Order: sequence, then C-alpha cells, then structure tokens
Amino acid sequence: MQLQTIKNKIHDIRGQKVMLDFDLAEMYNTETKRLKEAVRRNLNRFPSDFMFELTKDEFNSLRTQIATSKRGGTRYTPFAFTEQGVAMLSSVLKSDKAIEVNIAIMRAFVFVRQYALSHKDLTEKLNQLETKYNKRFKDVYDAINYLLKKDKQNKTKKIEPPKRNPIGFKTDKK
Repeated sequence: MQLQTIKNKIHDIRGQKVMLDFDLAEMYNTETKRLKEAVRRNLNRFPSDFMFELTKDEFNSLRTQIATSKRGGTRYTPFAFTEQGVAMLSSVLKSDKAIEVNIAIMRAFVFVRQYALSHKDLTEKLNQLETKYNKRFKDVYDAINYLLKKDKQNKTKKIEPPKRNPIGFKTDKK
C-alpha cells in the first residue's frame, strides 16, 4: 500500500488526525456497511477518543473529498477513526488484508506526526523572524509617519521666507 495514498486519506477533524470509514473500507476491500456493522457489534472497543461519528456540518464540509453511493450520496454520516481506533479495527477485522493494511496505516500516522513535528520547529522560527522584523518595520513606518506629519504641519503654517538682499549687479548712479 502506498504511503502517499494513505496520507491523503488522513483528515484533520476536531483537532485530531482521523481516517473515515469509507476510506478504510476501500483499503480493506470491504463494503462500508460491513465495516460499520463490525464496529457496532464491538462498540465497547471504540471509546470516543478512538472513534466518533461526524456531524452533518462536518460531513458537508468534507463532501467534496468523498465518494458517493449509488443512490446519489451517502445516507449516513461516516465514522472517523483516530490512530488508536484504526489499530483497534485490526482486532475486529481479522483478515490477513486487514493486518497488512493496518500496518501500513500505522506507518502513515507515524510519518504524518513526524512531519508535523518537523514543521512545528520551522513555524516557530518563522514566527520569531516575523516578530523581529515586524518591530523593525514598525520603527520605519513610525519614522515615515513622523516625517509626513511634520511636512503636513509645515504646509499648514504660513512660513515667511527670510529677507534677502537682492541678487544682481550694483550700479552706481552718480
């Protein structure tokens, strides 16, 4: 199973990395209906931190990413399985294919977690640089604004030019 294929099926919902029942059913080569039946028969193995059902709003926001049933759409909101929930599926679905797929999925979850951690460091560094340079740019903006205000004040005040001696040749009239 391709790691990239699995990574693309991991969604961030309610602040958790999850996989949806129809994606898992496809990977296990089973119908979503059968997967849900197996889960419902073993609900005590799937506490809320292992699996939850999406709300209609959550489901509608994901609709562009999901396949539809032959009847013109899925009729039930999907189950979302966390990493622990996917691991628990291996005890419910006992085929060789389920074991092989679960191993690949666990590797994908680990990869996504490591990827997120490596980007967390980069994000922190970018935030530090942004803070540092925002302060410098703020100082420049303040200086420009000061000069613009000063220029505006000078224009509003009528400043008389200093008295000067006329420029030119002096002629002696005698």
